[in-house]
Amino acid sequence: MGFNCGIVGLPNVGKSTLFNALTATAAAEAANFPFCTIEPNTGRVSVPDPRLDIIAEIGKSAKVVPTQLEFVDIAGLVRGASKGEGLGNQFLANIREVDAIIHVLRCFEDENVTHVEGGIEPVRDAETVETELMLADLESLEKRVTPLTKKARGNDKEAAIQLAIVERALIELGEGRPARNMDISEDDKKAFDMLQLLSAKPVLYVCNVEEDAAATGNGLSERVAVMAAEQGAGSVVISAKIEEEVSGLDDEAEKAEYLETLGLKETGLTRVIRAGYELLHLITFFTVGPKEARAWTVSKGAKAPQAAGVIHSDFEKGFIRAETTAYDDFVGLGGEQAAKEAGKVRQEGKVYTVQDGDILLFKFNV
Repeated sequence: MGFNCGIVGLPNVGKSTLFNALTATAAAEAANFPFCTIEPNTGRVSVPDPRLDIIAEIGKSAKVVPTQLEFVDIAGLVRGASKGEGLGNQFLANIREVDAIIHVLRCFEDENVTHVEGGIEPVRDAETVETELMLADLESLEKRVTPLTKKARGNDKEAAIQLAIVERALIELGEGRPARNMDISEDDKKAFDMLQLLSAKPVLYVCNVEEDAAATGNGLSERVAVMAAEQGAGSVVISAKIEEEVSGLDDEAEKAEYLETLGLKETGLTRVIRAGYELLHLITFFTVGPKEARAWTVSKGAKAPQAAGVIHSDFEKGFIRAETTAYDDFVGLGGEQAAKEAGKVRQEGKVYTVQDGDILLFKFNV
């Protein structure tokens, strides 16, 4: 089960610099001209979770394996992308494949770095990208109305359900609101997801500020935070330049010292990764033993067999039960054996909903 976030934004806002820092590679060329990133670059990053190291120490695990999140660096978008301007068609195709959008906004002044719109205004930039996504969705939905109407008239129940959702979405988009604002019932969710609407994807705004504002943000990032709050979206302040410099340091103590001099407790990337994880409504469960302690990712609300399937499909097919220990019990009591003796290891079946931090041992039969 893979989860990925697409890094998007106008050209020259710091997308590729952020991506390079995220993946600690130079796979995405950062240059001062539009479309320097043409093919989407993909990188997997570890999700920071201090609980894993604590579990590994208690379990005397020889190896520690964090869970990961995938980031995709997507070519810069320009006004008119929904009509194929710039690399518009490619941008829209690439973004359709990701689960969530990390929208980088330029919140710094620098006369040496050009801006395609001629001036620095992050809220306007956010609206430019959002508008292009909504226009693309409108065009896609309008093409579906006639065939769905014909099927619905022929008593196709699924087509009737989807047509009703399409008509609601057209109204929402026509009034300038993204599809993610729609109130979709659990019964309609599958039909809604099948529409693959670009503006339905959850969004995290990343405000790329100058180095001096990395700890506090600035006036531009504050305006983005207000906009995000109004939308029910998240926002994170980072300095892509600082993140790039930190990613080039190998020694953890040196990294911590450098961040401290800037008034930072952790990297902006850590906050971006954590926020991206939350954006996708993901949770972490753990497995632990003498060979390794490992973190695994599932969607919030996943049942025990689904979690087992993340490890191996055979675990889900032959699922019997999951020996379950809450993180606090495992740590507080000092490990699996002590938790068992205290009656804190539970035997959970197929209907159990996995909780964030659960330590699981699956019993299965194939």
